[in-house]
Amino acid sequence: MPERPDRRPSPSGKRPGWRRPASSSGTPATPPPPAARPAAAPAPTPPDHRSVIDSAVYRDGRRVASPATLAETFRRLREEPDGMAWIGLHRPTETELHSLADEFNLHPLSIEDALEAHQRPKLERYGDTLFVVLRAARYLDAPEEVDFGELHIFVGPDFLITVRHGAAPDLSAVRRRMEAAPELLSLGPEAALYAILDAVVDGYAPVVEGVQNDMDEIETEVFRGDPEVSRRIYELSREMVEFQRATRPLVGMLHNLMAGFAKYGTEEELQRYLRDVADHVTHTSERVDGFRQALTEILTVNATLVSQQQNAEMRALAEAGFEQNEEIKKISSWAAILFAPTLVGTIYGMNFETMPELQWTAGYPFAILLMAVVCVSLYIIFKKRDWL
Repeated sequence: MPERPDRRPSPSGKRPGWRRPASSSGTPATPPPPAARPAAAPAPTPPDHRSVIDSAVYRDGRRVASPATLAETFRRLREEPDGMAWIGLHRPTETELHSLADEFNLHPLSIEDALEAHQRPKLERYGDTLFVVLRAARYLDAPEEVDFGELHIFVGPDFLITVRHGAAPDLSAVRRRMEAAPELLSLGPEAALYAILDAVVDGYAPVVEGVQNDMDEIETEVFRGDPEVSRRIYELSREMVEFQRATRPLVGMLHNLMAGFAKYGTEEELQRYLRDVADHVTHTSERVDGFRQALTEILTVNATLVSQQQNAEMRALAEAGFEQNEEIKKISSWAAILFAPTLVGTIYGMNFETMPELQWTAGYPFAILLMAVVCVSLYIIFKKRDWL
Protein backbone atom coordinates (compact mmCIF):
# COMPACT_ATOMS: atom_id res chain seq x y z
CA MET A 1 0.00 0.00 0.00
CA PRO A 2 1.50 3.37 -0.95
CA GLU A 3 2.25 5.62 1.96
CA ARG A 4 -0.34 8.38 2.43
CA PRO A 5 1.19 11.85 2.40
CA ASP A 6 0.75 13.93 5.51
CA ARG A 7 -2.30 16.05 4.62
CA ARG A 8 -2.65 17.70 8.04
CA PRO A 9 -0.37 20.69 8.78
CA SER A 10 1.21 20.95 12.17
CA PRO A 11 -0.04 23.59 14.62
CA SER A 12 3.08 25.67 14.09
CA GLY A 13 2.81 25.61 10.33
CA LYS A 14 -0.96 25.72 10.01
CA ARG A 15 -2.24 26.80 6.59
CA PRO A 16 -4.29 30.01 6.38
CA GLY A 17 -7.44 28.11 5.47
CA TRP A 18 -7.09 25.48 8.17
CA ARG A 19 -9.73 25.90 10.89
CA ARG A 20 -9.28 22.73 12.93
CA PRO A 21 -8.62 23.66 16.63
CA ALA A 22 -5.52 22.02 18.10
CA SER A 23 -3.91 21.95 21.50
CA SER A 24 -0.38 23.19 22.18
CA SER A 25 0.91 19.62 22.16
CA GLY A 26 -0.08 19.23 18.50
CA THR A 27 -2.95 16.80 19.10
CA PRO A 28 -6.50 17.68 18.16
CA ALA A 29 -8.32 19.55 20.89
CA THR A 30 -11.46 18.12 22.42
CA PRO A 31 -14.44 19.67 20.68
CA PRO A 32 -16.69 21.86 22.80
CA PRO A 33 -20.01 20.47 23.93
CA PRO A 34 -22.85 20.88 21.45
CA ALA A 35 -24.52 23.54 23.53
CA ALA A 36 -21.42 25.73 23.40
CA ARG A 37 -20.89 25.46 19.64
CA PRO A 38 -22.59 28.22 17.65
CA ALA A 39 -24.69 26.58 15.01
CA ALA A 40 -27.22 28.08 12.70
CA ALA A 41 -30.63 26.50 12.62
CA PRO A 42 -31.10 24.47 9.45
CA ALA A 43 -33.34 25.96 6.82
CA PRO A 44 -36.72 24.24 6.45
CA THR A 45 -36.70 21.74 3.60
CA PRO A 46 -39.44 19.62 2.07
CA PRO A 47 -40.07 16.35 3.87
CA ASP A 48 -38.87 14.28 0.88
CA HIS A 49 -35.69 16.33 0.31
CA ARG A 50 -32.37 15.06 1.61
CA SER A 51 -29.34 17.17 0.80
CA VAL A 52 -26.73 14.89 2.37
CA ILE A 53 -26.63 11.89 0.05
CA ASP A 54 -23.62 10.27 1.70
CA SER A 55 -21.11 11.44 4.24
CA ALA A 56 -18.15 9.43 5.45
CA VAL A 57 -14.89 9.80 7.35
CA TYR A 58 -11.93 7.73 6.13
CA ARG A 59 -8.65 6.75 7.73
CA ASP A 60 -5.95 5.12 5.62
CA GLY A 61 -8.45 4.78 2.79
CA ARG A 62 -11.04 2.88 4.86
CA ARG A 63 -14.38 4.16 6.08
CA VAL A 64 -14.42 4.56 9.84
CA ALA A 65 -17.64 6.55 10.24
CA SER A 66 -20.83 7.31 8.32
CA PRO A 67 -22.31 10.40 9.99
CA ALA A 68 -25.91 11.22 9.19
CA THR A 69 -25.55 15.01 9.52
CA LEU A 70 -22.98 17.63 8.69
CA ALA A 71 -22.46 18.53 12.34
CA GLU A 72 -21.71 14.92 13.19
CA THR A 73 -19.32 14.73 10.24
CA PHE A 74 -17.43 17.78 11.54
CA ARG A 75 -17.19 16.20 14.99
CA ARG A 76 -15.98 12.83 13.75
CA LEU A 77 -13.37 14.44 11.50
CA ARG A 78 -11.95 16.35 14.48
CA GLU A 79 -11.58 13.03 16.29
CA GLU A 80 -9.52 11.57 13.43
CA PRO A 81 -6.10 13.29 13.25
CA ASP A 82 -5.26 11.54 9.96
CA GLY A 83 -8.82 11.29 8.67
CA MET A 84 -10.47 12.54 5.52
CA ALA A 85 -14.11 13.54 5.09
CA TRP A 86 -15.99 12.92 1.85
CA ILE A 87 -19.34 14.70 1.86
CA GLY A 88 -21.79 14.25 -0.98
CA LEU A 89 -24.62 16.80 -1.32
CA HIS A 90 -27.49 17.18 -3.78
CA ARG A 91 -28.97 20.66 -4.15
CA PRO A 92 -28.03 21.75 -0.61
CA THR A 93 -29.62 24.66 1.15
CA GLU A 94 -27.87 27.95 1.68
CA THR A 95 -27.58 27.22 5.41
CA GLU A 96 -25.84 23.91 4.75
CA LEU A 97 -23.32 25.48 2.39
CA HIS A 98 -22.57 28.29 4.82
CA SER A 99 -22.00 25.77 7.61
CA LEU A 100 -19.46 24.02 5.37
CA ALA A 101 -17.86 27.37 4.57
CA ASP A 102 -17.52 28.17 8.29
CA GLU A 103 -16.05 24.76 9.10
CA PHE A 104 -13.59 24.47 6.23
CA ASN A 105 -13.02 28.17 5.50
CA LEU A 106 -14.39 27.99 1.94
CA HIS A 107 -14.16 31.14 -0.15
CA PRO A 108 -17.42 33.15 -0.44
CA LEU A 109 -17.14 33.28 -4.25
CA SER A 110 -17.04 29.52 -4.50
CA ILE A 111 -20.05 29.24 -2.18
CA GLU A 112 -21.92 31.74 -4.35
CA ASP A 113 -21.15 29.68 -7.46
CA ALA A 114 -22.28 26.47 -5.77
CA LEU A 115 -25.57 28.09 -4.75
CA GLU A 116 -26.41 29.63 -8.11
CA ALA A 117 -25.19 26.75 -10.30
CA HIS A 118 -25.31 27.28 -14.11
CA GLN A 119 -21.54 27.74 -14.13
CA ARG A 120 -19.11 26.91 -16.90
CA PRO A 121 -16.52 24.19 -16.18
CA LYS A 122 -13.60 25.77 -14.39
CA LEU A 123 -10.87 25.26 -11.82
CA GLU A 124 -10.09 27.85 -9.15
CA ARG A 125 -7.65 27.68 -6.24
CA TYR A 126 -8.44 29.58 -3.05
CA GLY A 127 -5.51 29.17 -0.69
CA ASP A 128 -5.23 25.47 0.12
CA THR A 129 -8.72 24.72 -1.26
CA LEU A 130 -9.37 23.72 -4.85
CA PHE A 131 -12.77 24.53 -6.37
CA VAL A 132 -13.76 22.59 -9.49
CA VAL A 133 -16.91 22.90 -11.61
CA LEU A 134 -17.79 20.06 -13.99
CA ARG A 135 -20.62 19.52 -16.47
CA ALA A 136 -21.70 15.89 -16.55
CA ALA A 137 -23.84 14.43 -19.34
CA ARG A 138 -25.98 11.37 -19.91
CA TYR A 139 -27.88 10.11 -22.94
CA LEU A 140 -31.61 9.46 -22.54
CA ASP A 141 -32.70 6.69 -24.89
CA ALA A 142 -36.46 7.27 -24.81
CA PRO A 143 -36.53 10.94 -25.93
CA GLU A 144 -33.17 10.56 -27.74
CA GLU A 145 -31.65 13.63 -26.12
CA VAL A 146 -28.69 14.59 -23.93
CA ASP A 147 -29.30 15.56 -20.30
CA PHE A 148 -26.67 17.72 -18.60
CA GLY A 149 -25.91 17.99 -14.90
CA GLU A 150 -23.61 20.24 -12.92
CA LEU A 151 -21.14 19.23 -10.24
CA HIS A 152 -19.20 21.48 -7.84
CA ILE A 153 -16.25 20.01 -5.94
CA PHE A 154 -14.35 21.47 -2.99
CA VAL A 155 -11.00 19.79 -2.32
CA GLY A 156 -9.05 20.65 0.83
CA PRO A 157 -6.23 19.15 2.89
CA ASP A 158 -8.48 16.55 4.51
CA PHE A 159 -11.89 16.92 2.93
CA LEU A 160 -13.71 16.58 -0.35
CA ILE A 161 -17.20 18.05 -0.81
CA THR A 162 -19.35 17.41 -3.87
CA VAL A 163 -22.40 19.55 -4.62
CA ARG A 164 -24.51 18.03 -7.37
CA HIS A 165 -27.15 19.88 -9.41
CA GLY A 166 -29.00 17.44 -11.63
CA ALA A 167 -29.26 13.68 -11.98
CA ALA A 168 -25.79 13.15 -13.45
CA PRO A 169 -23.27 11.99 -12.46
CA ASP A 170 -23.88 9.02 -10.16
CA LEU A 171 -21.16 9.53 -7.56
CA SER A 172 -22.22 6.54 -5.46
CA ALA A 173 -20.51 4.27 -7.99
CA VAL A 174 -17.34 6.39 -7.73
CA ARG A 175 -17.37 6.14 -3.95
CA ARG A 176 -17.84 2.35 -4.06
CA ARG A 177 -14.99 2.04 -6.53
CA MET A 178 -12.65 4.07 -4.34
CA GLU A 179 -13.67 2.25 -1.18
CA ALA A 180 -12.85 -1.02 -2.95
CA ALA A 181 -9.30 0.31 -3.49
CA PRO A 182 -8.25 1.71 -0.08
CA GLU A 183 -4.60 1.94 -1.16
CA LEU A 184 -5.71 4.50 -3.77
CA LEU A 185 -8.14 6.36 -1.51
CA SER A 186 -5.44 6.62 1.14
CA LEU A 187 -3.59 9.01 -1.16
CA GLY A 188 -5.99 11.72 -0.03
CA PRO A 189 -8.78 13.93 -1.39
CA GLU A 190 -6.94 14.38 -4.70
CA ALA A 191 -7.40 10.68 -5.41
CA ALA A 192 -11.16 11.03 -4.97
CA LEU A 193 -11.12 14.15 -7.18
CA TYR A 194 -9.35 12.32 -10.00
CA ALA A 195 -11.77 9.40 -9.67
CA ILE A 196 -14.69 11.82 -10.05
CA LEU A 197 -13.04 13.45 -13.07
CA ASP A 198 -12.55 10.01 -14.58
CA ALA A 199 -16.21 9.09 -13.96
CA VAL A 200 -17.49 12.32 -15.52
CA VAL A 201 -15.29 11.91 -18.60
CA ASP A 202 -16.16 8.20 -18.93
CA GLY A 203 -19.83 9.22 -18.75
CA TYR A 204 -19.34 11.13 -21.99
CA ALA A 205 -18.67 7.89 -23.93
CA PRO A 206 -22.32 6.63 -23.93
CA VAL A 207 -23.41 10.14 -24.93
CA VAL A 208 -21.00 10.11 -27.87
CA GLU A 209 -22.33 6.70 -28.96
CA GLY A 210 -25.94 7.86 -28.64
CA VAL A 211 -25.24 10.99 -30.65
CA GLN A 212 -23.46 8.90 -33.29
CA ASN A 213 -26.61 6.76 -33.64
CA ASP A 214 -28.70 9.91 -33.95
CA MET A 215 -26.37 11.17 -36.67
CA ASP A 216 -26.76 7.92 -38.63
CA GLU A 217 -30.55 8.12 -38.33
CA ILE A 218 -30.55 11.77 -39.40
CA GLU A 219 -28.50 10.98 -42.51
CA THR A 220 -31.02 8.29 -43.46
CA GLU A 221 -33.93 10.68 -42.89
CA VAL A 222 -32.26 13.43 -44.92
CA PHE A 223 -31.86 11.29 -48.03
CA ARG A 224 -35.30 9.80 -47.49
CA GLY A 225 -36.80 13.27 -47.59
CA ASP A 226 -38.33 13.30 -44.10
CA PRO A 227 -39.90 16.76 -43.60
CA GLU A 228 -39.22 16.70 -39.82
CA VAL A 229 -35.48 16.10 -40.11
CA SER A 230 -34.57 19.81 -40.14
CA ARG A 231 -36.03 20.25 -36.66
CA ARG A 232 -34.13 17.22 -35.40
CA ILE A 233 -30.86 18.52 -36.85
CA TYR A 234 -31.40 21.87 -35.16
CA GLU A 235 -32.15 20.31 -31.76
CA LEU A 236 -29.13 18.02 -31.95
CA SER A 237 -26.94 20.98 -32.96
CA ARG A 238 -28.01 22.85 -29.83
CA GLU A 239 -27.16 19.82 -27.70
CA MET A 240 -23.73 19.65 -29.31
CA VAL A 241 -23.16 23.30 -28.43
CA GLU A 242 -23.87 22.43 -24.78
CA PHE A 243 -21.66 19.37 -25.07
CA GLN A 244 -18.80 21.52 -26.36
CA ARG A 245 -19.23 23.87 -23.43
CA ALA A 246 -18.91 20.88 -21.10
CA THR A 247 -15.86 19.26 -22.70
CA ARG A 248 -13.70 22.03 -24.16
CA PRO A 249 -12.81 23.76 -20.86
CA LEU A 250 -11.89 20.38 -19.34
CA VAL A 251 -8.88 20.08 -21.64
CA GLY A 252 -7.33 23.26 -20.25
CA MET A 253 -8.35 22.41 -16.68
CA LEU A 254 -6.63 19.03 -16.75
CA HIS A 255 -3.48 20.49 -18.30
CA ASN A 256 -3.40 23.08 -15.51
CA LEU A 257 -3.65 20.28 -12.95
CA MET A 258 -0.84 18.39 -14.64
CA ALA A 259 1.29 21.55 -14.66
CA GLY A 260 1.02 21.64 -10.85
CA PHE A 261 2.26 18.09 -10.28
CA ALA A 262 5.72 19.15 -9.16
CA LYS A 263 4.57 22.20 -7.19
CA TYR A 264 1.99 20.35 -5.11
CA GLY A 265 3.83 17.02 -4.90
CA THR A 266 1.17 14.92 -6.60
CA GLU A 267 1.67 11.18 -6.25
CA GLU A 268 2.97 9.36 -9.32
CA GLU A 269 -0.05 7.05 -9.37
CA LEU A 270 -2.43 10.01 -9.45
CA GLN A 271 -0.39 11.61 -12.22
CA ARG A 272 -0.93 8.53 -14.36
CA TYR A 273 -4.68 8.61 -13.67
CA LEU A 274 -4.91 12.27 -14.56
CA ARG A 275 -2.97 11.86 -17.81
CA ASP A 276 -5.33 9.05 -18.79
CA VAL A 277 -8.34 11.25 -18.05
CA ALA A 278 -6.80 14.07 -20.10
CA ASP A 279 -6.38 11.73 -23.08
CA HIS A 280 -10.02 10.64 -22.85
CA VAL A 281 -11.41 14.16 -22.61
CA THR A 282 -9.26 15.31 -25.55
CA HIS A 283 -10.62 12.45 -27.65
CA THR A 284 -14.20 13.26 -26.60
CA SER A 285 -13.76 16.96 -27.35
CA GLU A 286 -12.49 16.14 -30.83
CA ARG A 287 -15.48 13.85 -31.44
CA VAL A 288 -17.90 16.57 -30.35
CA ASP A 289 -16.22 19.10 -32.64
CA GLY A 290 -16.57 16.58 -35.46
CA PHE A 291 -20.27 16.14 -34.68
CA ARG A 292 -20.88 19.89 -34.91
CA GLN A 293 -19.09 20.09 -38.24
CA ALA A 294 -20.97 17.06 -39.57
CA LEU A 295 -24.31 18.51 -38.45
CA THR A 296 -23.52 21.75 -40.27
CA GLU A 297 -22.73 19.80 -43.43
CA ILE A 298 -25.85 17.64 -43.07
CA LEU A 299 -27.98 20.76 -42.66
CA THR A 300 -26.47 22.17 -45.86
CA VAL A 301 -27.10 18.92 -47.73
CA ASN A 302 -30.66 18.81 -46.42
CA ALA A 303 -31.28 22.39 -47.58
CA THR A 304 -29.89 21.49 -51.02
CA LEU A 305 -32.08 18.39 -51.26
CA VAL A 306 -35.16 20.33 -50.14
CA SER A 307 -34.40 23.02 -52.74
CA GLN A 308 -33.98 20.39 -55.45
CA GLN A 309 -37.23 18.74 -54.42
CA GLN A 310 -39.03 22.07 -54.52
CA ASN A 311 -37.56 22.82 -57.96
CA ALA A 312 -38.70 19.41 -59.21
CA GLU A 313 -42.19 20.04 -57.84
CA MET A 314 -42.32 23.48 -59.43
CA ARG A 315 -41.14 22.03 -62.74
CA ALA A 316 -43.81 19.33 -62.54
CA LEU A 317 -46.45 21.95 -61.78
CA ALA A 318 -45.25 24.07 -64.69
CA GLU A 319 -45.39 21.10 -67.03
CA ALA A 320 -48.84 20.20 -65.80
CA GLY A 321 -49.95 23.80 -66.31
CA PHE A 322 -48.50 23.83 -69.82
CA GLU A 323 -50.29 20.61 -70.71
CA GLN A 324 -53.49 22.01 -69.26
CA ASN A 325 -53.11 25.15 -71.36
CA GLU A 326 -52.61 23.04 -74.47
CA GLU A 327 -55.77 21.10 -73.75
CA ILE A 328 -57.69 24.32 -73.16
CA LYS A 329 -56.45 25.66 -76.50
CA LYS A 330 -57.67 22.54 -78.31
CA ILE A 331 -61.03 22.65 -76.60
CA SER A 332 -61.41 26.34 -77.33
CA SER A 333 -60.42 25.84 -80.97
CA TRP A 334 -62.92 23.06 -81.57
CA ALA A 335 -65.59 25.02 -79.74
CA ALA A 336 -65.00 27.99 -82.08
CA ILE A 337 -65.05 25.72 -85.15
CA LEU A 338 -68.30 24.08 -84.09
CA PHE A 339 -69.82 27.42 -83.15
CA ALA A 340 -69.60 28.75 -86.75
CA PRO A 341 -71.98 26.23 -88.42
CA THR A 342 -74.22 26.41 -85.39
CA LEU A 343 -74.51 30.15 -85.85
CA VAL A 344 -75.24 29.88 -89.60
CA GLY A 345 -77.69 27.05 -89.14
CA THR A 346 -79.43 28.92 -86.36
CA ILE A 347 -79.91 32.02 -88.49
CA TYR A 348 -81.14 30.08 -91.49
CA GLY A 349 -83.34 27.95 -89.38
CA MET A 350 -85.56 30.83 -88.28
CA ASN A 351 -89.17 30.20 -89.36
CA PHE A 352 -90.27 33.67 -90.51
CA GLU A 353 -92.15 34.23 -93.81
CA THR A 354 -90.54 37.61 -94.44
CA MET A 355 -86.98 36.30 -94.18
CA PRO A 356 -84.77 37.15 -97.20
CA GLU A 357 -83.76 34.33 -99.50
CA LEU A 358 -86.43 32.11 -98.00
CA GLN A 359 -87.54 30.99 -101.48
CA TRP A 360 -83.98 30.85 -102.84
CA THR A 361 -83.27 27.56 -104.58
CA ALA A 362 -79.52 27.63 -103.84
CA GLY A 363 -80.03 28.72 -100.22
CA TYR A 364 -79.46 25.32 -98.65
CA PRO A 365 -76.26 24.48 -100.60
CA PHE A 366 -75.02 28.01 -99.94
CA ALA A 367 -75.56 27.63 -96.20
CA ILE A 368 -73.72 24.31 -96.12
CA LEU A 369 -70.87 25.77 -98.15
CA LEU A 370 -70.68 28.78 -95.87
CA MET A 371 -70.46 26.55 -92.81
CA ALA A 372 -67.67 24.49 -94.37
CA VAL A 373 -65.70 27.55 -95.45
CA VAL A 374 -65.89 29.08 -91.96
CA CYS A 375 -64.92 25.83 -90.23
CA VAL A 376 -61.98 25.15 -92.57
CA SER A 377 -60.76 28.73 -92.20
CA LEU A 378 -60.83 28.53 -88.41
CA TYR A 379 -59.08 25.16 -88.45
CA ILE A 380 -56.28 26.51 -90.62
CA ILE A 381 -55.84 29.55 -88.38
CA PHE A 382 -55.71 27.50 -85.16
CA LYS A 383 -53.38 24.96 -86.72
CA LYS A 384 -50.90 27.64 -87.72
CA ARG A 385 -50.91 28.90 -84.11
CA ASP A 386 -50.35 25.38 -82.78
CA TRP A 387 -53.61 25.37 -80.95
CA LEU A 388 -54.57 22.11 -82.65
